[in-house]
Amino acid sequence: MRLDVAAIRRGCPNCEIRSHRHLCGAELDHFRNAAKADGPLTVACTQQAAQFTDESGERPGGISFVNIRETAGWSRDGANAGPKMAALLAAAEIPAPDYPLVTLTSDGIILIYGRDEAAIEAGRLLADHLDVTVMLKQPADVTPPGTAVFPIVKGTIRNARGHFGAFELTIDDYAQPHPSSRDRFVFEAPRNRATSRCDLVLDLSGEAPLFPAHDLRDGYLRADPRDPASVLRAVLAARDLVGSFDKPRYVDFTPSLCAHSRSKLIGCHRCLDLCPTGAITPDGDHVAVNANICAGCGQCAAACPTGAASYALPPADTQLQILRAMLLAYREAGGTHPVLLLHDSQHGTPLIDALARHGDGLPANVLPLAVNELTQVGLEAIIGAFAYGAAAVRFLLRTKPRHAVTGLSQTIAMADAILAGLGFDGCRVATIETDDPDVLGAQLSAIEPLDCVVQPATFKTVGKRRDLLRFALSELHHLAPKPVDVIALPQGAPIGAISVNTEGCTLCLSCVSVCPTGALRDDPDRPVLKFVEDACVQCGLCQSTCPEKVITLKPQIDFRAARAPAVVIKEEEPALCIRCGSPFGVKSTIDRVAAKLEGRHWMYPAGDKRLEALRMCADCRVIVMSEQQFDPIQDVPERAPPRTTDDYLRQRENKE
Repeated sequence: MRLDVAAIRRGCPNCEIRSHRHLCGAELDHFRNAAKADGPLTVACTQQAAQFTDESGERPGGISFVNIRETAGWSRDGANAGPKMAALLAAAEIPAPDYPLVTLTSDGIILIYGRDEAAIEAGRLLADHLDVTVMLKQPADVTPPGTAVFPIVKGTIRNARGHFGAFELTIDDYAQPHPSSRDRFVFEAPRNRATSRCDLVLDLSGEAPLFPAHDLRDGYLRADPRDPASVLRAVLAARDLVGSFDKPRYVDFTPSLCAHSRSKLIGCHRCLDLCPTGAITPDGDHVAVNANICAGCGQCAAACPTGAASYALPPADTQLQILRAMLLAYREAGGTHPVLLLHDSQHGTPLIDALARHGDGLPANVLPLAVNELTQVGLEAIIGAFAYGAAAVRFLLRTKPRHAVTGLSQTIAMADAILAGLGFDGCRVATIETDDPDVLGAQLSAIEPLDCVVQPATFKTVGKRRDLLRFALSELHHLAPKPVDVIALPQGAPIGAISVNTEGCTLCLSCVSVCPTGALRDDPDRPVLKFVEDACVQCGLCQSTCPEKVITLKPQIDFRAARAPAVVIKEEEPALCIRCGSPFGVKSTIDRVAAKLEGRHWMYPAGDKRLEALRMCADCRVIVMSEQQFDPIQDVPERAPPRTTDDYLRQRENKE
C-alpha cells in the first residue's frame, strides 16, 4: 500500500505524521515511544489494534484507530488515495462525547413457543442454562417426554408486548397437560386471556413475528423450525442472555419541546409514523420514548422538527464536526470531487472490506463514513456536507433493510429539492441498495464527477438539529451556484410557512395559544395575528386547532426568513368598551354577534338596553348587570325553558 505522506501532512497540518513499514513487528519500538508521549495518538491500522492496545497499557486518552487500508490504500486508485487518507485521519480526531446507558436484566426465564418436537428439543438444549417453559400452539400428535424436565403447556399468543427482561404475553387456549398423557398430550380445559411474563422469547412457531421490526427487539429470538441450523443459532444466542446488559440510550427526549398535541388535538406525529419498533407512544400533549424498546434507528430524531428528540451516537453537532474535518482535510490535501459514502458497520464495513480484498476497492474520491444507523442522518448533515464541499452523497443500504427507511427517503427528497433549487445539477443524493461488493464498486465508479462549491464553508456549530440546519442552509445558500430566495419543499418538511384564508379568520387566536415555537403571535393591545416563518416547524397544531379551518401548511424554505420581522397576517379594529373605553375584542366580531341577537333572541329585544352589555368588557358587563339586577331566567318564555348541562349531554347521547 502506497502512503502519500505529503498529502496527509497537507490535510492534517497540525499533526505530527510518521510513516512506517512494519510498525507492529520490527518497528514496534517506534510505537512504544509514541505511546509514552502526551497528547492524542492515532494509529492508521486496525488489524493489529489489540496488539497496540496491549503495548500502550493504561495510556491516558487511549488510542484512536483508523482503517486506511481497506477504505483507501487497497484500491485500483490507491496511488491517488493520499487526500482520502488525510480525510479519514482528520475525522478520527473528532472526539465523540459519552452517551447514557440503559441497563436491562434477565434472570434467564424463557418461553419457547412452537408447534411440535422442535420446540421441545430446543427446551432440552437450554434446560441446563435457562428456566424453560415450552408452549405448543395447537399440538397434534406430539408425544410427551418420559421425564418432565421443564413445563410443557399449550396456548396461542394473541398479544405480545414488553422488552428484554420484561416481556408480557396474552395467551388464549391456555391449558396444562394431564400427567397421564400417553402417546400424545391430553390437555385440561383451556382458558383465554392468560398472562405469561418472561425475560426471553424463542419463537419457533413458523408464523408471523410477534413484534414489528422483530430483528430489532432485544430478547426476542425467532427461527424457522424447518431449518435446524437456524434453530441452533437461536438456541446458542439465547443461552448466554442471562445477567445485566447495557445498551445505549439512543435518543435524548425533551417533552417540553414536543409539538405532538395540545388540548387533545393532534399536531406533529412524524416520530410515531416512523418508529419501527413501537417504542414511541402518545403521552398527553407529547410523546414518550421507551428506551428499553428503542433500537436506535434514529428516524425520530432525524424527523423531529423541534429538536425534542435528539440522537446520541453521536449527537448531530458532533456528526457535523466529523463531516467538516473530513471534507476540509480532503480538500487541503488536494482531493477533488469528493463523494461522501455513508454506511453502517454491520453491513457496509464488510462490503467495503470485501471490495478492497477481492475487487478494485473504493475509488479515490469516495470518502466512507460509518454511522450507527443510516436512518439517523438528518437533513442538517446532508446540507452541511455540501456546504463543506461534498460533490455527492450516497447511502449504502441493504438490499432488504431490517426496517423501513421511510424517514431517510423523506430526508433525501427534501435535500434533492433544496440542492436542485440552488442550482446543484446532477444526481447529488441517492441510495445504493446492494449486498454485493462488485455492484457497490460499479455504482460508485459510475458516478460522474460533479462540481462542488468553489470555496467551502468552515463554520463549526454546537447545538440542536434545528439550529444546525438553519446555519447550514444559510451557508449553502451563500455558496450556491444559483441562489434563490424561496424553494418549495415536499410535504412533511420541518420548514415552511402557513397560508391563512383571512376572510374566514375571526382572530380568535386559538392558533397562537397552541403554537409551540412562537411562530404565531398576537399583540396584547390590538387584534392582530402575526407570523414568524423562521420559527415555524410545520407541526400542524395551528391547522388542527383552528375552529374556522382556514389555515393550511406551506412547506418551503425562504432564505430571507431568518432576517425578516414578524409578518402581519390579519389585523382588525379593536372593539372598545362603551363604558370604560378599554379594548376587549374584535369590533367586527362583536358587531356580528350583536346583529344576530338583536330582536332574534328573547334576552335581547330590539332597542333594549341589554344589548349594550355585548359592547362592554367583561368587568363592565358584570357591573352593569349587577346594577340593573338582571335576572337571566326571569323573562324566559314558557315555551323555551332554560337548558341545563344535563339537557345538552342527553341531546349529545341521543345523537351518538
